Amino acid sequence: MAGAMLRRWLEAGVVAPENVFVVNRDDRELPTGVRQGRSFPDEPAPDLIQLGMKPQQIGEIPPLPAGDYGLISILAGADLATLQARFPGHAVVRAMPNLPVALGKGVVPLCGARIPGVEALMAPLGLVEWTEDEKLFEWAGTLSGCGPAFVYRFIDALAAGGAALGVPADQAQRLALATVEGAGLLAAQSDVSPATLADRVASPGGSTRQGMNVLDADDALVRLVRDTLAASARRNAEMAAEARK
Repeated sequence: MAGAMLRRWLEAGVVAPENVFVVNRDDRELPTGVRQGRSFPDEPAPDLIQLGMKPQQIGEIPPLPAGDYGLISILAGADLATLQARFPGHAVVRAMPNLPVALGKGVVPLCGARIPGVEALMAPLGLVEWTEDEKLFEWAGTLSGCGPAFVYRFIDALAAGGAALGVPADQAQRLALATVEGAGLLAAQSDVSPATLADRVASPGGSTRQGMNVLDADDALVRLVRDTLAASARRNAEMAAEARK
C-alpha cells in the first residue's frame, strides 16, 4: 500500500523522488531516484515520516531522527494512543487508504492531528475524509479499505454466474469487469442513490427484478455484507490489541 501511495505521489508531482527515503529490512525495487536503507539518513529532519509496515512490526522501527515533524500511520489497528506512546513528541495522523489510490481513485479516511500539508498530500490519491472519532475512523477504514477485495469477489461471482449460464469463462470475466466499472462510474456521477438506480434498471416483472428478488429476500445481500464487514472489524480490533502489547 505504501508503495502504491508513493508511486501515485510521484506521478502527480506532489513529491520529488530525491526527497524520499524508504527505510526497509531489505532492498526493494523502487521508483528511480528514491533512496532506501536500513535506518534513517543522517540528514536534516524530514517534513513527514509515514509508517507503512505491518502493524505487528511496529517494534522493529529503527530510532527516528531528531526533529519536529509529524507522523502518518497506515498501520491497521494501531490506534493513536499506541502510536503517541511509542513516538512521543510527534503529532500523529492515521490514514487508511485503499488500493485504488494507485490510480488516484482511492479512499483515504484520516483521523488524528491535522498536520499541515497532509490533506494536500493525500488529495491526489482520491477521496479524503476526516473523522474526529477514532472508532468511526476504524469502521470507515474497514468499509473502504477491505471493500475493494469484496468487490473483486463479487466480480468473480458475477463472472462465474455468467459462465454457469453458458457464457465462455474468459468472456464472462470481461463482461463482469466492464459491467462493474460502468455501473460504479454511473453511480458516482448520478444525483440519485444506488438504490434508486437499481430500481430504475429493474422494471416490474422483468428479468432484473427477478434476480434482485433473490438478493433482497430476507435482506440476504445486506446481511452477508454486514457480517463480512463485522468480521473484518473484529480482526482490526484484535490487531489493535496486539499493537498495544
